[in-house]
Amino acid sequence: MYSSSPADAPIVREPLHAPVAHLIRGGVVEGIHYGSVVVLGADGQVQFQLGDIEAAFYPRSAIKPVQAVAMLRAGLPLDGELLSLAAASHSGEERHLAGTRRILELAGLTEDRLRNVPDLPYDPAVRDAWIREGRAPSRLAQNCSGKHAAMLWTARLNGWSLEDYLDPAHPLQQAIAEIVEDLTGQRVAQVTVDGCGAPLFSISLHGLARAVSRITTAAPGTPEARVADAMRSHADMASGKGRDVAALMRAVPGLLAKDGFEGVQVAALPDGRAIAVKIADGANRARVPVAAAALARAGVDPGLLTEFAGEALLGGGEPVGCVRAVRALDPVPLTACA
Repeated sequence: MYSSSPADAPIVREPLHAPVAHLIRGGVVEGIHYGSVVVLGADGQVQFQLGDIEAAFYPRSAIKPVQAVAMLRAGLPLDGELLSLAAASHSGEERHLAGTRRILELAGLTEDRLRNVPDLPYDPAVRDAWIREGRAPSRLAQNCSGKHAAMLWTARLNGWSLEDYLDPAHPLQQAIAEIVEDLTGQRVAQVTVDGCGAPLFSISLHGLARAVSRITTAAPGTPEARVADAMRSHADMASGKGRDVAALMRAVPGLLAKDGFEGVQVAALPDGRAIAVKIADGANRARVPVAAAALARAGVDPGLLTEFAGEALLGGGEPVGCVRAVRALDPVPLTACA
């Protein structure tokens, strides 16, 4: 445990976001994405911040590595690709579905025990193929199914009830909340329901960065280190083929990264340097270049990050601009922009 007495919960308020990304078209700022960014040094101290890093916010799926740590601490016996899947927002590829079935089989359970919402696969190409084949939305295909299967197995191992495993008052969710507070170092501000149906805990962006930093610096063999090792070694299982978060982990040696809906991104290096990003309007086109710029701020070689510097804006089918992190975050841009 990191702290027997976490700090007070972050304040629930309208976040004081700042400009974090510009849409540049033909040398003119056409649009602005607002958000917040924090960069932690290896000593855990804030090295850079932009916007509001202390207001309460919902980390969405970026909290999944912390949830996975909590389940391991509660006795879940997973490692490798299945542990990566337990912390995943997967694309719905066949290997993701097969892995989720395997977790359920190991638990002695079947798909009908899952309580996440039925959905089509997250990846557009996989989803289109699924529709062409006439397949209906399913709980297995929904991007959080690996986490839910792991939650069920954790509950069964501890003798906890299965039907209500998503209730915030359930022993499983109480155990997860305890580890969220332990790793973030702060009390949970508010609890709601995530898109998949699981409880979602409101923390600060600063707390999220601190949690993932603690995961990557934990001693070998600990639940934290096992989660980090699994996700880094099986990045495609934690996301999917062609996903930017998997590509980022492959590009930067030792990096642990996790994305979340509504423009959330967290990443940490083995020495504890960490970044966390929240894009106010939830735009992925801003999340990726802002996260890359934050990693450069943290000391990652910019040459490893050029493919994440921002998508091109087209005019007549040709590049005429880009989405780029603001100068306050990225004073020497990772890539030129028309």
